Amino acid sequence: MRAPSSAPDLAVGIFVLLLGALGIWQAAAIPVSPIYAQVGPTVVPYAVGAGLLLLGLLLTGSALRGGWSHDLPEVAEAAPANWRALALLGAGLLVNLALIDWLGFVIAATAQFVLIAAAFSSKRPLRDLVVGVLVTLAAYEFFGRVLGVNIGAGVLEGIL
Repeated sequence: MRAPSSAPDLAVGIFVLLLGALGIWQAAAIPVSPIYAQVGPTVVPYAVGAGLLLLGLLLTGSALRGGWSHDLPEVAEAAPANWRALALLGAGLLVNLALIDWLGFVIAATAQFVLIAAAFSSKRPLRDLVVGVLVTLAAYEFFGRVLGVNIGAGVLEGIL
């Protein structure tokens, strides 16, 4: 006799499948210049999309066999949802999206870093700000100097 499927587990599996399909679809929309002989800009998006599809298939299969979350004691005893943390995570993503074109990568990603740290219950926003600036400056320099990719300095164009 087949074990009953777990609806939340099945929903997660299907969501990951859809996310993988979205990734593959968007990777196919990336224009590829003929100057790329072997590895172009679509390799990583296709790999991530394929990985998500595989994970979604595995999760969906597990859900159809009865699910996985009912076997995890930490799920059964989980605390109620932390809506403040979820709101801060969403705010971090929205702030980055809203600021990156206008103020540039370093400022937008630093603001996102501080909000995400607050979502994870950090009580030291000044330290988070300093660490965020250092990490995003390092990423900016890595992309610019090592990879030769301009990710946008925004208002810091003359300084960086």
